[in-house]
Amino acid sequence: MSLRLPSLSLAWLTRLSWSWRFTWVYLTLILFVPVIALFLKAASLPIGRIWELATQPIALAAYQVTFGLSLAAAALNGVFGVIIAWVLTRYDFPGKKLFDSFIDLPFALPTAVAGLTLATVYSSEGWIGQFFEPFGIQVAFTRWGVLLAMVFISLPFVVRTVEPLLLELEVEAEEAAASLGASPAQTFWRVILPPILPGVLAGVAQGFSRAVGEFGSVVIISGNLPFDDLIAPVLIFERLEQYDYAGATVIGSVLLLFSLVILFVINALQNWSSRYNG
Repeated sequence: MSLRLPSLSLAWLTRLSWSWRFTWVYLTLILFVPVIALFLKAASLPIGRIWELATQPIALAAYQVTFGLSLAAAALNGVFGVIIAWVLTRYDFPGKKLFDSFIDLPFALPTAVAGLTLATVYSSEGWIGQFFEPFGIQVAFTRWGVLLAMVFISLPFVVRTVEPLLLELEVEAEEAAASLGASPAQTFWRVILPPILPGVLAGVAQGFSRAVGEFGSVVIISGNLPFDDLIAPVLIFERLEQYDYAGATVIGSVLLLFSLVILFVINALQNWSSRYNG
């Protein structure tokens, strides 16, 4: 007696549009396959070995520096990004378009050039760093330099996310709050902030994820010292230089796992923003 398995019909593929097919082929080759390959490479190691490589003291210190400073940079941009977006949407001043275009400079500037520029300006003999030197504060080649680079490359995310929300915000609501005796602070916290808060959180999350994966600018402006200012992406690069492919793969998988979690958080914030605005 033979057992016949039901045949799998692929006729449904022919009913898909070509744009749909190209989308999935492109995403599979560019995105899905590399991500899956990295996880499979790490999974080929014994569990004990994976845990050992992922929890090495130098790796744990790199995680702490990477995620801690990324969170601090995102928080700073969450505050100052809202202020900058407010100025761009509420005030007219000479050179406004030029000022607005400079906000996107971190997107266009190569990260290595950004790191070199920041290191030059904030070094002990730089234009700005020389003013911190008398107080014993060194910015470049320390954790402060890493934080500065992360703030620089992630600032546009908050500004560009909040700016359209402020443009859509009705000025009449602010005028009504002021006419009812509300102070500027009360108007901001009760009238302005609630509608833009989902966008602020989404921009902060995007900036955080961008800072976590930053390499080019940080590797130049930091001292790259283990247990001090060494970040996880630079640690991965050092592992590759030492031909420690297993260690680089495991640490990269940890960062990738955290990035996927951040991605889900961003999507949740964006869905919340859409429902709130709707």
